Amino acid sequence: MSPVLDTAYVPSRDREEVVRNAVWESVVAVDIDHRPRAEDISVRIGLGAVGPLRICSARATAVTIRRTERLAREDEEPAVFLGLQVSGTSLVAQNGRECVLRPGELAVYESIAPYTLLFDEGVDHHFLRFPRAALALPDRLLRDSTTVALGAGNPVARLAFTYFSQLALSDDLHQGAQADSVVEPSVELLHAVLTTQRGNSSLARAPLEASLSLRVTHFIQEHLADPDLSAARIAAAHGISVRHLYAVLSRSGISLGDWIRTRRLAECRRELAGPDGRLRTIAAVGRRWGFVDATHFSKVFKRTYGVSPRAWRERNHARSRT
Repeated sequence: MSPVLDTAYVPSRDREEVVRNAVWESVVAVDIDHRPRAEDISVRIGLGAVGPLRICSARATAVTIRRTERLAREDEEPAVFLGLQVSGTSLVAQNGRECVLRPGELAVYESIAPYTLLFDEGVDHHFLRFPRAALALPDRLLRDSTTVALGAGNPVARLAFTYFSQLALSDDLHQGAQADSVVEPSVELLHAVLTTQRGNSSLARAPLEASLSLRVTHFIQEHLADPDLSAARIAAAHGISVRHLYAVLSRSGISLGDWIRTRRLAECRRELAGPDGRLRTIAAVGRRWGFVDATHFSKVFKRTYGVSPRAWRERNHARSRT
């Protein structure tokens, strides 16, 4: 992967801000604490995408990266990060646990909870961001799999390290039909790593069911604004019964109604905070994303985010005016 950012060409006084902006805009919002003085900061970052997957390959001087509680709370699209340690060591901490990664090892962590990444020896790392919904894994299994060094003793994880390293470095795989062809295998391979690590043989032996969950959740995401989105329509689009649909989603830890509502709320939240957030009434934004009753929409929004839709919009547009 060709570097898209090299601080060697950035004035020392601007390096921290340039690196921060690149990471925030392309990967995730985090606080970045560089250990060296500004003039000694060295960062080379390559960025890429494979369908919905985001890739960042980085070599840098020592740094601490923190996803704070505030930043995690503001996350619009829950994501799962896969970190691959190329050389040296690093430490990943989340949910009261931590693990040390050595060369050839990998670990996962989530965007919706605070985490810390320590690179005391400098950074030589690949970061891959997966949409949380694409993995279609039970919340508990995923939570129990975070901050665990994967590789030693897990042949699937060792295979995954080689595969994802190649995916991160190969520009040819980030374009056109090649990119489209590797999205599902990439999701399935990470799915297999996590299920085998947890000893869940039933999930590990069910790639087709996992693939069906992936297709279903992507279909729902693409049709969130459709007023006639229903279990019957989703099932018909995939050639299965409604009963089978619920069974597949249940095995993946997904409640259909909650899943749809959560993502519709996220779209409302994004739209209200966006530059066109004042062009529609709050009720109209709710209706656009399937909330027919304006009062119900306001109550559900406030219960989820701790602030009313109106207050959320005003807060974000007040920022844009300052």
